[in-house]
Amino acid sequence: MLVPIFTLKLNHKINPRMVTVGKFDGVHPCLTAATQAGKVFIHNPHARGQRPVAHRLSQSTLDSDISLLNINQAVTCLTAGTLGPNTTGDTLLVGSQTNLLAYDVHDNADIFYREVTDGANAIVLGKLGDIPRPLAIIGGNCALQGFDYAGNDHFWTVTGDNVRSVVLCDFTGDGKNELLVGSEDFDIRVFKEDELVSEMTENETVTALCHMHGSRFGYALANGTVGVYDRTARYWRIKSKNHAMSIHAFDLNADGVVELITGWSNGKIDARSDRTGEVIFKDNFSSSVAGVVEGDYRLDGQQQLICTSTEGEVRGYLPASKDLKGNLMDSGAEQDLIRELSQRRQNLLLELRNYDENAKGVSETNSGMGVIPANTQLQTALSVRPAMEAQKAHVELSISTPNGRCPVSELLLYPLQKPSFVTCQAYVCWRVLIAFFSPYNEPPPLHFILFVFCSTQFHVFEITRQLPRFSMYDITVDSLDAPPTGRVTFSINDRPQRVVMWLNQNFLLPEGVDSPDITFNSLRGGGLLSISMANNGQITLSTDDIDLAGDLVQSLASFLAIEDLSAEADFPGYFEELHTTLTEVDEFHSVHQKLTAAMADHSNYIRNMLVQAEDARLMGIMTTMKKRYRELYDLNRDLINEYKIRSNNHNALLACLKSVNQAIQRAGRLRVGKPKNQVISACRDAIKSNNINTLFRIMKAGTASS
Repeated sequence: MLVPIFTLKLNHKINPRMVTVGKFDGVHPCLTAATQAGKVFIHNPHARGQRPVAHRLSQSTLDSDISLLNINQAVTCLTAGTLGPNTTGDTLLVGSQTNLLAYDVHDNADIFYREVTDGANAIVLGKLGDIPRPLAIIGGNCALQGFDYAGNDHFWTVTGDNVRSVVLCDFTGDGKNELLVGSEDFDIRVFKEDELVSEMTENETVTALCHMHGSRFGYALANGTVGVYDRTARYWRIKSKNHAMSIHAFDLNADGVVELITGWSNGKIDARSDRTGEVIFKDNFSSSVAGVVEGDYRLDGQQQLICTSTEGEVRGYLPASKDLKGNLMDSGAEQDLIRELSQRRQNLLLELRNYDENAKGVSETNSGMGVIPANTQLQTALSVRPAMEAQKAHVELSISTPNGRCPVSELLLYPLQKPSFVTCQAYVCWRVLIAFFSPYNEPPPLHFILFVFCSTQFHVFEITRQLPRFSMYDITVDSLDAPPTGRVTFSINDRPQRVVMWLNQNFLLPEGVDSPDITFNSLRGGGLLSISMANNGQITLSTDDIDLAGDLVQSLASFLAIEDLSAEADFPGYFEELHTTLTEVDEFHSVHQKLTAAMADHSNYIRNMLVQAEDARLMGIMTTMKKRYRELYDLNRDLINEYKIRSNNHNALLACLKSVNQAIQRAGRLRVGKPKNQVISACRDAIKSNNINTLFRIMKAGTASS
């Protein structure tokens, strides 16, 4: 049985996912966490009696071992580690929606304080690729940004959606770190510096990532799923009804291999094998887990697993001794497991008895009813169904039994799909028809569990079926829709037959096509997609959907193994919307500056008015004092209203900046390899210099030169 070696009860509530450990003096590890009301507490029981000098840091009135760092705005992420060569110990990094603070806790001084327009939702500190200095890398509003010790911006790129988690990991095995990014569009992306090298698609927002060892890493999703990947191969995953608040890699059973430690929203802590996902240890807090970290908190040369709850409870665990032989479960947990296995054994014995009785009955009556041959397989077929009078356009999956005598009585979907993904189910005797309307150009794999009723028995079948990537497009010859005005054009050195093979693999075609010149109609609400290939290898994709164009370019380049691909593009409708968004960004920036200046003027006015009011009070001039305080009351009300306006303006600005970052990402996805990275970098430079004409020229031609 593994029990905590120390327990603390801190008088501060802890924000979830905002816990770290730092050696700020280079020797003593300090538990650091964000609290509500814009503060960060630093627990240092190793230096009692040393009161901090006044600056940002102040002593807590509730606990003598805790110092408070005043951030004065909501903390969104934090971490600690070695950032610069000239610091005594670790640097504390605190992110908010508008700023990043690098703080020297030992010297009680700011190292740098940078405004980050895209916000900071997640942060990691370390070396990335060939960049020589450690970087503080933050993920925000569809963007990634890295700062060195001096606060210089050494790394920037865009990603598909708001970033929720980041971690550094040697994903490719070349001895250099890549950046793994989890975002709200369900993707785990791998960046080799600013180059996207891999993508893994999940079925929910990726809320946490942690490096385990080598190229293996753990992940957690917003729907309660946790699991482990080794590069792009998923080892295992489990799903809970609770949410994973924090994940961490730690060798808890002392077998030389780290386990995945997960802290859950119901207060449970569990450790799972990185190979199988089997639970080897669990414990419970009385409230939700806030964070799981590690550190030598007792200064005895051994790392402890440190778990914290949102109510301020802290527990530390040492790795198990070898005589436990990896069995970390207490006797109660072992009994629960034995009961569970015993119940499963009884269920299997009952199932076996039913099979025996069924087989006996069949032999006595000399009938084949009730038994399905062992080699029976269900038949599946996919087809595109255009819009009908009572049903919108969809993809139809037909599942049937081969002999037609055993009707399908029940169908279950696993894992859980989006509710809108399966729109209807129709049972036709021995066949099931399922209508799909996928909102994605790359739908997740579908895993079916089917109960087939035959005579007096249920028979279970499992089917996994992957829809083609562009299954929501129906081939058309004549269409009343207007031809698309958007297009992307590029050249390849490959045969038309290879493009035809790509079409047959990625689209649902009633019959195989033999020409790369083809037109599709979108099932998501109309709109045409035309693909054509000239004799010189030039391919033109005509569509008004820039996201679809990017997905097509990336899919075709991957199929043809193209490493670098430049392209010319023009999407008049989308670029007009982007131009409007950029104009709004300028307006929001202007309003923000005016509001900031007005609030600064009001602050000076308040200061002077307070002095006048207090002077009047001391001199006994009550009429003047009351007048000044009434004016202060009115001014305070005006300031509150201005703050609301400023907050709404800031939220609108963030929404516009997200659109701009996504536009850069979309322009990049129309290219592959080095041309893609060049477009993203050049677009960012154009935005920094506020050169809108150059920005659109880069998006269209791929280069700033006319």
